[in-house]
This record gives sequence, C-alpha cells and structure tokens, in this order.
Amino acid sequence: MAIHPKPQDSPIGRAYTEKQELLKRCTYIQQAAFTTFIFADNKPNPTTMTNYRRYLIVAVLALAAPALIFIDSCTHQPYVLPVSQRFTDPNICFERDILPIFQSNCTKGGCHGDRGAGGYKLTSYADIVSKGIVPGNPAASKIFESISWSTGENKMPRGGSLSATDIALIRQWIATGALDSGACYTNNCDTTQYTYSGTIAPMMQLYCTGCHNNSSAAGGSLADYTSVYNAAVTGRLIGDISHSAGYNAMPQGSSQLSDCQITQVKKWVAAGALNN
Repeated sequence: MAIHPKPQDSPIGRAYTEKQELLKRCTYIQQAAFTTFIFADNKPNPTTMTNYRRYLIVAVLALAAPALIFIDSCTHQPYVLPVSQRFTDPNICFERDILPIFQSNCTKGGCHGDRGAGGYKLTSYADIVSKGIVPGNPAASKIFESISWSTGENKMPRGGSLSATDIALIRQWIATGALDSGACYTNNCDTTQYTYSGTIAPMMQLYCTGCHNNSSAAGGSLADYTSVYNAAVTGRLIGDISHSAGYNAMPQGSSQLSDCQITQVKKWVAAGALNN
C-alpha cells in the first residue's frame, strides 16, 4: 500500500501550519493585551488605550518576524532547462535566423552594439546569452519579455517592433535551450548561388532592413529590389559590406558578413544586379 506523506510534511504544508499557528498566537496576545490594559481596573481610558496599542504593535512584530524571515528566504529561481535536455531545433540556425534579428533591430545607433546600453550587448552569441536569456524558459527571459511588449517603456526595440515571425523564432530558440548552432548559414553558403530572389534579398532582410527599411532611414532603404540595385550600381553596397575605406562598415555594430556572402553579392553585382 502506498504511503502518502501528510500535507504538513511538505514545505508548503509546513509553511501553512506555521502561518496558522502564528495567527493563533496573534489572536491570543491581542486578547491578553486588551484584557490586561483595558479591563484590569475596569476603567478604560485614553492612556491605557495608547499603551495597549503600543504593546500590541510590538508583540505582533515580534511574532511576525520569523514568518517574514521564512518568506524572504523562499526566493523563487526561474526554471532553467538542464543542459542534457537542450537541443538544436533543426529548423532554426542561430547564425542564420536569430543573430541577424538582434543585429538588424537592436544594435542600430550603437544602442545594444558596442555601447551595450543597459548592460545588454547583442552582437554575438556569447553576448546575447550572457544576460537576459534563460535557456528553456522564454517567460523568464528579460530579452524575450522586452521584445514581446507592444507598448510601454520596457518595449524593445525602441521606435519599432519585431515581426510576429521573428518573435516566434526567438521564443522557440530559447525554449529549446538557446544553443549556438554554429556557423550553419555560412557552412551552407554556396558562391555559385547569387540570384536576387534566392540569395541577395534574403540576405538584405536578415542583416540590413532592420535599419534600412524605408527611404528616410540613414543610408537609404534596402527593403526592395530598386533600392538594393541603386546601392549596388553606385558601389555603396559592396563598399559597405566589405568594410572598405571611405564607406560605412555594415552591418553596423555587428560582425562583418562572411567572405562567401560578400562574394555572392559581388557576383550578383558583376552579373548586372538583375532582378532574378
């Protein structure tokens, strides 16, 4: 026959029992105090009432102190997924899917780039997981909480919002353990592939359009073919991503694109920067 522990044998049960006992003791001391100070001579007066209140406050505080210490010592720690249970979601590549979201939306203006505003630097895997990410627990992750807000002072990024798709990707990445899946994007990079629709546009979306999403953005837009074409034929696109002298190193505040990615852009431009 299974033996079930008594409720009072659990931490919660013991806390409940102690609380009930404390309430009883408070009631007893209140009754005793009232009887002692008020009805000892059957002549209650303002002086004895004041003394009663003082005694009662001191007594209650003395009795409540152990309970307050107990409550304070019961600090809740957020659940962290054990290392043995973390795995890389085959549909999510950190370098391809997660890092560009942070680089494109959070490091602009140097905010969470080299400046590390608020103690959050979001330019690499090591920086991102060092603060605000609780592996296996998106709800307890400060970074995920901030990008999930639609309004308010805690909402990030400032002056904009991540797409529902980006938020879902980050949530899934955290839920499965927030692992660095390695250079899965660049390892699969193929310099023989450089069409606009299959290579260049997705690259711009991942790394550039967080900042360059409209014509009023500093440096112009890279959100559509025409704007990317104009940046390409003027030499600005290759100059920026190659970090050439006299150009703006892009993506701003984050790592340079891989040699393979830069080669893909150069080949696309050399072939006429077609909308293919």
